[in-house]
Amino acid sequence: MNQKKFVYSFAEGDGKNKKLLGGKGANLCEMTQIGLNVPPGFTITTEACLDYLDAGHKLPEGLMDAVRNHMTQLEQATGKGFGDLNNPLLVSVRSGSAMSMPGMMDTILNLGLNSQTLQGLIWQTDDERFAYDAYRRFVQLFGKVALGMPDSLFEEPFEAIKQREGAMEDIALTADNLREVTDLFLDAVHGHTGKPFPEDPYEQLEIAIQAVFNSWMGKRAVDYRREFKITPEMANGTAVNVCTMVFGNRGFDSATGVGFTRNPATGENQMFGEYLVNAQGEDVVAGIRTPKPIARMAEEMPDLHRQLVELRDKLESHYHEVQDFEFTIERGTLYCLQTRNGKMNAHAMVRTSVEMTESGLISKEQALLRIDPEVLQQMLFPRLDPKHGAISLAKGLPASPGAACGRAVFDADRAEEMGHSGQLVILVREETKPEDIHGFFAAQGILTSRGGKTSHAAVVARGMGKPCVAGAEGIHVDTQARKATIGETVIREGDLITIDGTTGDIYLGAVPMVEAEFTDDLRTLLSWADQAARLKVMANADSPQDAQRALSYGATGIGLCRTERMFNAADRLPIVLEMIVADTLEQRQEALDKLLPIQRSDFQALFEVMSPRPVTIRLLDPPIHEFLPTESQLVAELEHLRQLRSTARGVDILIDTIRLLPPGDAAMHEISSLADSGVVDAAIEKKEAILKKVRSLHEVNPMLGHRGVRLGITFPEIYSMQIRAILEASAECTRRGIANHPEIMVPQVCTSEELKAVRTFVDDLRQQVEASTGQQLDFKFGTMIEVVRACLRADKLAEEADFFSFGTNDLTQATFSFSREDAENKFLPMYNAVKILRDNPFEVLDTQGVGKLMELAVNWGREVKPELKIGICGEHGGHPASIGFCHRIGLSYVSCSAPRVPIARLSAAHAALKNNA
Repeated sequence: MNQKKFVYSFAEGDGKNKKLLGGKGANLCEMTQIGLNVPPGFTITTEACLDYLDAGHKLPEGLMDAVRNHMTQLEQATGKGFGDLNNPLLVSVRSGSAMSMPGMMDTILNLGLNSQTLQGLIWQTDDERFAYDAYRRFVQLFGKVALGMPDSLFEEPFEAIKQREGAMEDIALTADNLREVTDLFLDAVHGHTGKPFPEDPYEQLEIAIQAVFNSWMGKRAVDYRREFKITPEMANGTAVNVCTMVFGNRGFDSATGVGFTRNPATGENQMFGEYLVNAQGEDVVAGIRTPKPIARMAEEMPDLHRQLVELRDKLESHYHEVQDFEFTIERGTLYCLQTRNGKMNAHAMVRTSVEMTESGLISKEQALLRIDPEVLQQMLFPRLDPKHGAISLAKGLPASPGAACGRAVFDADRAEEMGHSGQLVILVREETKPEDIHGFFAAQGILTSRGGKTSHAAVVARGMGKPCVAGAEGIHVDTQARKATIGETVIREGDLITIDGTTGDIYLGAVPMVEAEFTDDLRTLLSWADQAARLKVMANADSPQDAQRALSYGATGIGLCRTERMFNAADRLPIVLEMIVADTLEQRQEALDKLLPIQRSDFQALFEVMSPRPVTIRLLDPPIHEFLPTESQLVAELEHLRQLRSTARGVDILIDTIRLLPPGDAAMHEISSLADSGVVDAAIEKKEAILKKVRSLHEVNPMLGHRGVRLGITFPEIYSMQIRAILEASAECTRRGIANHPEIMVPQVCTSEELKAVRTFVDDLRQQVEASTGQQLDFKFGTMIEVVRACLRADKLAEEADFFSFGTNDLTQATFSFSREDAENKFLPMYNAVKILRDNPFEVLDTQGVGKLMELAVNWGREVKPELKIGICGEHGGHPASIGFCHRIGLSYVSCSAPRVPIARLSAAHAALKNNA
């Protein structure tokens, strides 16, 4: 049996195998092999991590032997010795999973230092201050990461010495100060662990490797994977990268920085980043010092800036993607320490996709596939109204664009608590740390008083698409007192604030916002998506305003118009009540005759807006009791009315009853001018009639009861009114030269006999309308597939239908035999947590159950009618993975809410490109 190979040098690792080497390790290997100046090092695989975790946190057999062999190779490559007293080799130990998780796992720098090698470093560099600075950093990181010590044990003594010395920044401390700091840190380790700090470099290395492996299951890494739905199939375990240390804190000819090949906030084709002279890498991202923009390096270090531009060009041309890279300059020599695909907000992703395509760097297909469809919703977030007139309290760096408003909160735990309770919060910190990640998830936006555009807060916020203002130095944040001070203004926890991540401005209170607008780049990208996609994308819309909005998002028609939504307007509900309460066909028809012109006008307006696109209109679906008050509400109102009648106290009391009557009730209009008990009697009589009807309509399970087509067949006059309204509206539009394509959809069908019955209404009414208007009607007749039996009888339904549309909300309930409301409120979260169900089936289409039914219905329906139009109009019609499934089983279109249309358009393109269709 061959033993696994757990360790690869940067010169031999496969740069494409991120699952094995992690993203960071694979890229270090690839950069080394294409000739970039990367410090020598090696990667321990993710398989070693998984074996370690599976073995109960025990390193795999032979791993440390392989590590020692590779350390020997590093010694040979550098001419230094690991643990050598005169010329010590120091290394960094970093994590790196297959998918980028910035700041979520752990890093240790300067490993290999101890009380003896420290002296060798002093001799080697002739710089005592630098050596003690490196040692104190190592002890602090090792204590925190490898030994699990709290930050406060290091930060408090360090801050105390800085305050004593009057040092605003670490760089102002002397060698003696740093020696004192280091001694305090070593004492803290001894005091916390009961053991002295480990001196043996190989012991340090083994402990560090285990710590990085352990960080894979750390809370923030687990939370991050859960939030971003990173599954074991996508990334499982972290690699460990051991890399020769190079130092950006060797003096003023040394520096460290973070760069992006393009601006991650705007997508502008210009190198973006920040750097610090005489600093180590964590100083930039931690926000400890405010860094300089990378453009400044052209003045301060012109030759190195030129080399950095060359590095930027090589990275982007090789990876064909915007890169986020880390670099260090040691004594005038530039090293690249890491590269990865840059995390950008949606605006920047879309702009770079279009510009890189137009410059020939990537193809249209690559441009589409590099963008996760879900991120497009960031571009639809509101922004501050340009006319708001509010005065900015302070200004920071615009680190992640977009606007957010919420209650100021000063720690991540509190942000999580308030966010989960439904409150909107802004996380306000001096600077954020990886441990704050749960607060990011709950917050609407992030505000920090320190740090730059590449600080932890900025990078993570951009990746999440959340607004962030960083480095607002005019704000003093007092976490202990839970307040922030801006001049004389004090912001206390719970105060409402607004931040603008596009400009960096901070405001007290809520500032008005406006809807986002499509950019030209987004229009271009989505036009490419439409060219690549086979699925059409339609929208669910119930009014001309909804339809117009859907068009603005690029919908190719209306896939679901819910006619019951049209009945809820204040001027219509009283007529609907008349229809429901009616005791005779004549009374019901009288009410329907009032509704007919209203419905006809509604449909005509929809056809005009959507012309010449199809409009699918679902006939009345819900049980009619949903339009009525509840029994308990009516009983209470009747009791109050009877008390009024028995204690009639005049007009003033009677007027109070207005609020108890249905809108539009005739008694409402009379009650202010009549002061006799007859008015109350009339109100009571009407309430009693409604109560009687509510009781007669009561159903044990209304979702499976008298609704949809069953209601239409029981009361054919209701469906006849709606069908006539649709056909007359179509005829009128045709007469006026407005192209229209209505589709009449019958809900809740389970047998072809139901469709035949409704088709009879349609055929009769068609003849009547064509005869009376002289117009030839062009429409489709079909059914909503939301009953399991309908899926199994799709071949028979196809004999009557011109189209199918899957209503997957109800079909999911019927297939799982539980209601969404009860499931989500009671047991579904637990089912997902313990992996009984992987996803919430009401959010992610259940391809193994509901999907199988859909596939059967598609195949059987098209055996009868090969050109049968089939779509989906449930909530899943806007979900990317579900859209991919709809493409694979051959649906014609998806329909979703208007704001999801851009996401669905890009998802449809992804589905086609990934399936080579």
